[in-house]
Amino acid sequence: MMKWLRLSVILTLLAGVLAACGNSGSEGNEASGSNKLVVYTPNSESMINALVPLFEKQTGITVELVSAGSGELIKRIQSEKDNPYADVMFGGAFDLFNANADLFEKYVSPNDQYLLEGHRNTTGIMTSYVSDGSVMLVNTNLAGDIQINSYEDLLNPALKGKIAMADAANSSSAFHQLTNMLKAKGNDYTSDAGWNYVGELIKNLDGKIAGSSSKAHKSVADGEYIVALTYEDPSASYVRDGAPVRVVYPSEGTVFLDGVAGIVKGAKHEENAKKFIDFLISKEAQDALGTETTNRPLRADAQLGSYMTPMDQIKVIEEDITYVSDHKKEIIEKYTELFTSLSK
Repeated sequence: MMKWLRLSVILTLLAGVLAACGNSGSEGNEASGSNKLVVYTPNSESMINALVPLFEKQTGITVELVSAGSGELIKRIQSEKDNPYADVMFGGAFDLFNANADLFEKYVSPNDQYLLEGHRNTTGIMTSYVSDGSVMLVNTNLAGDIQINSYEDLLNPALKGKIAMADAANSSSAFHQLTNMLKAKGNDYTSDAGWNYVGELIKNLDGKIAGSSSKAHKSVADGEYIVALTYEDPSASYVRDGAPVRVVYPSEGTVFLDGVAGIVKGAKHEENAKKFIDFLISKEAQDALGTETTNRPLRADAQLGSYMTPMDQIKVIEEDITYVSDHKKEIIEKYTELFTSLSK
């Protein structure tokens, strides 16, 4: 009887120890979870390297990154909406977030007030942290005395067949160039003035279309074409690295479109997600973007690398992003018909 009693006590104590160990492990996992953040991002390695380690160091939060194209990531968030894995979507354009507003929580960061006018969070679901403009990249060795300061200058017969542009139907940067031209030359997206200009430009392309947006700017940096219709980020990187190029902001006006981030609805680490959004538009993060990458920060007080043109030296025009988002299909169809008819 005594032996059985002792064995019973030992088993009870052992069960208690095992239970304590089990609870301890559970609490440890919970604590570990509270210091975690899952981020879905289409962003470049340079941007990630400039920001994520700094965020982890400042907060002690461990970031798990899932990288893919923005469209693919949105589809994944849609499929996971009943049990979200992501906490934050870090990257993507206004129209993508706007079309999927039901997937994101409303959150306006206290740091939003420090962003430049026109780039603040007005939707509640997305925070702008960088902006990219439609520009022209000119090879200074090949251009010689040819003046290239405006969209109008691209109609110079001396540039026929020497302009690199991707297909606006398949390249987002080429599509944004198209809408920039329409707004700059015609004040809206339906006027004859804007579309007549696009038609004249198509003639000067001489049927040549770059296979991708990257091939457009690379062909100019490599000396194959004189000028590319492209975007600011890669163009500034060529300037920074000493290539024989210059970045031209069309004198008629440049549209800047923002990269945005948002908190996934039902995020398991929502408080950490808010900290990440706050961080993206903090002074430290915006300075890092402005000096360590070729992305344009959006805080008014952010530092800017010498290879970037200050915003106050650029004529900026505003895109009607809601209209363009709602009418993208019609704009592409009209462009395709025009290109086909003028390239025969």
